[in-house]
Formats: sequence, structure tokens, C-alpha cells
Amino acid sequence: MSQIREIKDRMNGIQSTMKITKAMYMISSTKMNTAKQKAANTDPYFYSLRKQILTILQNLPDHFEHPYLDSREYIDEKHQNKAIICVTGDKGLAGAYNLNVLKLTEQIIKAHPNYKLYMIGEVGRQYFLRRHIPVEESFLYTAQNPTLSRARSISSKMLELYAEKTIDEVLIIYTRMDQHNQFTVDVEQLLPLYRLNHEVEVGGQTIHSIQLEPSPVELLNIVIPDYLSGFIYSALVESYASENFARMQAMDSANKNGEELLNSLSLQYNRQRQAKITQEITEVAAGAKARRQQLQKKKRSQSTCK
Repeated sequence: MSQIREIKDRMNGIQSTMKITKAMYMISSTKMNTAKQKAANTDPYFYSLRKQILTILQNLPDHFEHPYLDSREYIDEKHQNKAIICVTGDKGLAGAYNLNVLKLTEQIIKAHPNYKLYMIGEVGRQYFLRRHIPVEESFLYTAQNPTLSRARSISSKMLELYAEKTIDEVLIIYTRMDQHNQFTVDVEQLLPLYRLNHEVEVGGQTIHSIQLEPSPVELLNIVIPDYLSGFIYSALVESYASENFARMQAMDSANKNGEELLNSLSLQYNRQRQAKITQEITEVAAGAKARRQQLQKKKRSQSTCK
């Protein structure tokens, strides 16, 4: 009886857990769709902005110099300071989503000792603090609520540090989703920009040489900050969508495992219950048989006395 009760309690516990995982699956699905819609709404603007920047970079005059194009070649690579923006989630239960970003960040940190780590996401912040890896700054409340204003705040910080030559290079490590809803970790260099000396294609259209007005310097000063904000915002939205997609996969896997475990426990429960019923029937039959034997023995005893 105790074993049957134990199996039943386990089944009830699994069913309660599955209610939570199914709810989390639905919530993550809604959040992912919202994030993808945000990206779709802003893609046309940032696509056009990227095309403009590529046009500017391709048509720069010879020997043109600008801070955003300064590759800092006069500084030895070993002594260049790199700003690393690492984008993780604020919560776990998302499969390997956070771990993939953190492992790649650790690899880059080991390869470049002169770094400043900027964290987006509480999971990553706690991860590096536990390993005594210094975090220069954490942008709180950004991973779960990516907005353009937050992206502008981050890009302004990076541009300020880059202009002061406190940092020589800006990298962002984030997770993006492809057309097949698969997420991969990506690393992009935000600063400095690379100038282009040849025609490039964007969306199947070739960018041809044009005259830049009012001047290349003014254009870069205006366009590049917006471009950085847009790229960071896109990375935040992509990461947020990827996180919720990873959580959907994790919850779906948990639900499937729960169903398999429930089926196994249900089979054990039915077997134990059937065995108990069989035992009770056997005991009743044995008792009835013993009772009949007693009655027969009593009858024989009475007939002998007569």
C-alpha cells in the first residue's frame, strides 16, 4: 500500500511541475513572437542606415582619417584595450543559451588580457563574479526589456570611452536566430569601422561611387552613433528572442520527459494496484475456502455425535 501511495505522490508532483513548464512554454512563445515583431518593425530603418554607412565607407577620400576608422595600429596589439559587451539572460531554464555565450566570452578574455567586460544580463554577471573575473559595468534591466533608449545609452558609453582612447576596440557577443529558428552565438566588432575600397552589394544592389555632402566627417559623426545604437538594439532583440526560443525548447523537452515518466509511473502504478487486487482476491478466496472447510468439519462432527 505504501509503495502505491508513493508512486501516486510522484505522479501528482510531476503533473504539477508539467503545469508550470507548459505555462512557461506559452509565456516564452509570446515573448519570442513579440521580440521578433520588434525586430521586423525596425529592420527597414536599420537596413537603410547600414546601406548608407557602406556607401560612405566606400566613397571616402584617399588618406582620409577619422576617429571611428582609427584601427590604433600605432598601439601594439597586446596592449590594446578591448571593450567586450556580453549579452546573456536574466534567468536560467533556457538550455545552453547562456552557457554558449559565456564560454565564448571566456575564450576571448583569455586571448586578450587587456579587456573591459560590460555585462547585459544577470546570469552572466553572477557567472563572472563567481569566477572572480572583473566586470567593468552591468547594464541592469536590459536583457528582459530591450529598448532603443537602452541601446543608445550603451552605445553612448562605448563612443565616449573610444573617443577618450580608454578603449581601442569594441566587441559585442550575442545570440542571433537564423531563418530556420536556430540560434547561434555571434561576435561583431562595433569599433573601429573598416573602410571599403571596392563596390559592395546590399540586398542584391550594388553600391556605386557617389559624392559625399556636406562632408565625410560630418556624415560619419551623424550616422555612426545611430548605426551603433541600431546594431546594439538589434543584438539585444535577437538575444531576447533566442533566449525565449531556447526556453521554449527546454520546456518542451521537459514536458516530453514528464509525459514519458508519467507513462512509466502509470504502468508501475497499475501493476502494483493489480497485484494488490489479485492479492486481496486470493486472500478472500483462501478465507472462503477455509470457512467452507470449517463448516464441513463442523457438520461431520455433529453427524458423528448423533
